[in-house]
Amino acid sequence: LAGLQTSSQSAVSNFQTLIIMKSSVLSVFVLGALMACTGNKKEELQMTASGLQPENFKAVVDGKNTGLYTLKNKNDMEVCVTNFGGRIVSIMVPDKDGNMRDVVLGFESIKDYIDYPSDFGASIGRYANRIGNGQFSLDGVKYQLPQNNYGHCLHGGFKGFQYVIYDVMKVSDNEIKLSYLAKDMEEGFPGNVTCTVSMTLTNDNAININYEAETDKPTIINMTNHSYFNLDGKPEKGNSDYLMMVNASNYTPIDSTFMTTGEILPVEGTPFDFRKPVRLGDKLIEECEQLKNGHGIDHNWILDTEGNLNTACASLESTESGIKLEVFTNEPGIQVYTGNFLDGTQIGKKGIKYNCRAAVCLETQKYPDTPNKPEWPSCILRPGEKYNSNTIFKFSVNK
Repeated sequence: LAGLQTSSQSAVSNFQTLIIMKSSVLSVFVLGALMACTGNKKEELQMTASGLQPENFKAVVDGKNTGLYTLKNKNDMEVCVTNFGGRIVSIMVPDKDGNMRDVVLGFESIKDYIDYPSDFGASIGRYANRIGNGQFSLDGVKYQLPQNNYGHCLHGGFKGFQYVIYDVMKVSDNEIKLSYLAKDMEEGFPGNVTCTVSMTLTNDNAININYEAETDKPTIINMTNHSYFNLDGKPEKGNSDYLMMVNASNYTPIDSTFMTTGEILPVEGTPFDFRKPVRLGDKLIEECEQLKNGHGIDHNWILDTEGNLNTACASLESTESGIKLEVFTNEPGIQVYTGNFLDGTQIGKKGIKYNCRAAVCLETQKYPDTPNKPEWPSCILRPGEKYNSNTIFKFSVNK
C-alpha cells in the first residue's frame, strides 16, 4: 500500500540502534579461512537458489534473533522467509522455459530492511490497510491509533507487525510457523493478542498462508501478506504488460487521502473492471478521478467469491515469462496496489532499483476502515473466538 515507505522511517530509527550483527572479527576470520580452503564452492553452498546469504539475516533486533528460513518442494520451487516482520524475501518459480525466476521484491539483509522501511513481503497487522483518522470505537470505548499516513492509521501504525520479530515455532522442508504476542494497547490497539502465521509450500507450487489470532479483550484484527510481485523476475521492468483479473463486480472508491468514502460502486464501465484478464497498463492510463486519487490503483475490491477457497479471487500473468499467479482467499476483499510510490530510492536484491510500478501487490483482507463502517464485514475479535484468515498464492505457467 502507498505511503508506508516514508511514514515509517521515524519508527524504525527508534529501534535501529538495537541491531547487533552476529558476525564478529573472529567469525569473519574463520569464514575467510574456510573460504580460502574451499573456494567458491563453500560460498555457493551457503547461498539460497535466489542468491541470498543466510548469514546476512542473522541479527538481534529488540532482543530477539532474526534469521532466514528456506522452504522447498519437489519441483525445486524455493521460498525464503525471515521472521523480521514475517516476510517473504524471495520466491523462485519456473518460467515457461523451465528457468527459475525470483518473482518478489525484497532486500538482501536484515540491515537493508531496517535502513529502508517498507512492506516488502511482510505479514501485516494488527490491521492491514487504513483506519480513518486513526480512530475507532468498540463497545462504547473510543481508541486513538497512530496517524502515520495522511492523518489515518495505516498497517497497524508506526510499528506494525512488519517491524516486529516473530517467534519461530516450527520449521520443516516445506513449512514455517511464526507467532507474535501483541500486547494490550500496543500502537493503541486493545487486548493482548496472540497471532500465528503459517506458510506451507505445496507440491503444486502454491504458498498456503494461514493467519490465526486470539485475544483476552475485545479488539479488531485484519492481517494480510504484502508481497510485491514482479512475475518477469526483472524489477527493472514495469508491470504494464501484466494481464490481471479480479473476480469482483464492485469496489470501494477512495478520497485524495486514500481513505474509503463508504460507497460501494460497480466496476462496469470503469478502469476497475478486471472481471476478465486485462492488460494492466491499458487501465492505468485511463482518465479517471479514482486513479488520480490513488496515484494509480490502490483500491479494495469486493470479491464475488464469497470466501470460496476453490475459486480464484484474482490472477496476474506475465506474457514474457509465462508465469501466472492465482490468488485464493476466504476473505471478503482484496486490495490491489500497483507500486505507485516506488521511486528508485530503494536498492533491492542484486542491486536493482525499485522504480515506480515495478510490481503488483494483491492483499486479501477485510475492507479498509471496516471498524468505522459497521455495515461492512466485521473485523471484531472477542475473547473465546478465533480469528482465521487464509490466502493461497498459486503459481503455474502458460507456454
